[in-house]
Amino acid sequence: MIRLFTLIYLLTFSVINPLNVLASPNTDPNVIGLQTRISNNFSGKYCKAIESGFSKDEAMRSAIIKTENIVAFSLNPKKKMIEKEKLADQIAIKVINKCGWNFGLAGKEGISYFRKYFLEINEKTTPNKKLSG
Repeated sequence: MIRLFTLIYLLTFSVINPLNVLASPNTDPNVIGLQTRISNNFSGKYCKAIESGFSKDEAMRSAIIKTENIVAFSLNPKKKMIEKEKLADQIAIKVINKCGWNFGLAGKEGISYFRKYFLEINEKTTPNKKLSG
């Protein structure tokens, strides 16, 4: 009988006052969706600039600034949860797959090089802002 009351008490307590959990930014669908939108936007702008004859540096700065403006005016509060390194990985993969051959980068080496290059130019272009929110 005591077990029954204990069980009822625990079930009632867990329904009335459930534990609060925070979603990890790595698995939060809103964060993943926003990160994908940012990387798609950046890779599209970067590849279009390269195809238009911009240098790598000009294309990078232009794409960073244009994409950053979109992120800055986004009302999505999840933008602060995006990790810069993960965003850089996703951007590098998309750019290399989409137009890396235009400037001689391909495969894992190309992705690694572009990732480092992106992070370096992003920091130099807008040191006080974050592309990831």
